[in-house]
Amino acid sequence: MAKAIQLSPNSLNLFLECPHCFWLDKNLGVKRPPPYPYALNSAVDELLREEFDAYRKREIPHPLLRENNIKARLFPNQKLLNQWRNNLAGIRYFDNELQATLFGALDDVLEFDDGKIAPLDYKSTGSAAANVYDRFQLQLDTYAYLMEKNGYRTPGRGYLAFYIVDKSKGFIDRLPFRKELVEVETSPADISLIFKDAVLALRSAAPPSHGSDCQFGKWLKKV
Repeated sequence: MAKAIQLSPNSLNLFLECPHCFWLDKNLGVKRPPPYPYALNSAVDELLREEFDAYRKREIPHPLLRENNIKARLFPNQKLLNQWRNNLAGIRYFDNELQATLFGALDDVLEFDDGKIAPLDYKSTGSAAANVYDRFQLQLDTYAYLMEKNGYRTPGRGYLAFYIVDKSKGFIDRLPFRKELVEVETSPADISLIFKDAVLALRSAAPPSHGSDCQFGKWLKKV
């Protein structure tokens, strides 16, 4: 029996970076060397979930939304949100034609007066600016796609809540942050094609070529 295919935004990002590395990872378990663990980022994410959930429970707008004049509320269904946040569950869609699953574990969700919902992702960084990298765009596009496949309407945009370390204030037993909320136009329709191409690549008998910018492929060629 063929191995069940389950892909996430990180999987799709790897496919776009290098189909060869993606094929090896998913079919043979041969993974790229892991990066340094982002333990501090994970800790900040967990604290932000607690903070946003506290505002959700009290049914009052989070200050970040008020400051940026976002006419939305935090998604009120805490039980469902907890499921969507869970790395083992997440928000999921099984494609009958592809016989494959796409899923994602998101940070938060905004709900608008017309019933539409949008993904909200927390980002903590030591960079000086709130940079919207391609992988962040892919995340939001995937979450919007999954929301629509689960019967929700989306407004065509998602949000990144950046918590940027303010190095100008120094460090006295705590990290000072400044906050930025960035609105990003989402293109869930793009995900359908990427998902299909990734699944077809996995089912090929041999791995595709390394991507032209894949540093691992360049290293392998040299050695």
